Amino acid sequence: MRYDENIQAIASIEPDYMGFIFYEGSSRHVSTSIPTLSTSIKKVGVFVNALFDNIVEKINTHDLQAVQLHGEETPEFCKSLQALNIEVIKVFSIKNEFNFDILSPYENVCDFYLFDTKGPLAGGNGYFFDWSVLENYPSRKPYFLSGGIGLENIDQLQEFKITNAATYCYAIDVNSKFEIAAANKDKKSLEKFKQLL
Repeated sequence: MRYDENIQAIASIEPDYMGFIFYEGSSRHVSTSIPTLSTSIKKVGVFVNALFDNIVEKINTHDLQAVQLHGEETPEFCKSLQALNIEVIKVFSIKNEFNFDILSPYENVCDFYLFDTKGPLAGGNGYFFDWSVLENYPSRKPYFLSGGIGLENIDQLQEFKITNAATYCYAIDVNSKFEIAAANKDKKSLEKFKQLL
């Protein structure tokens, strides 16, 4: 999210989280202030290999309640952020297979995992991965399901929700499939998605 009027419109749908990208390499990069939101909506700062002090500055400036880390952030880095009493969402990219062993060092240093589609961009590639890979998910840590999810995936999501793979699925992360333009979301489509889900 980036534009004040659009942010307020989407906030009226009452999402649990709202993301703000602070990675300059993204077309959705935020460089302005973020309006005050209902306390029921957690503001998430999205970062890619950012410096610790830079993240802390954004947390304080924008009153972020969570950070989503899309880079090669180490477990130690995640632990330092978690010590700030903020939710840490560590992102891992999946294509057709995934080595779940790499999650092990992060088990006690982040609050959620987020599984996104492996693609040319750090995120927002606009297509989804094979969710059946998550049948082998070895952890009990709740995770966000991400990666090109749109209205056309409602039936697949309903089917996914009753599988073992979805046992620890905590949230559905949506973005590019609901955009009119970069960082500008279509309220009606999101309302419909939430209602159907």
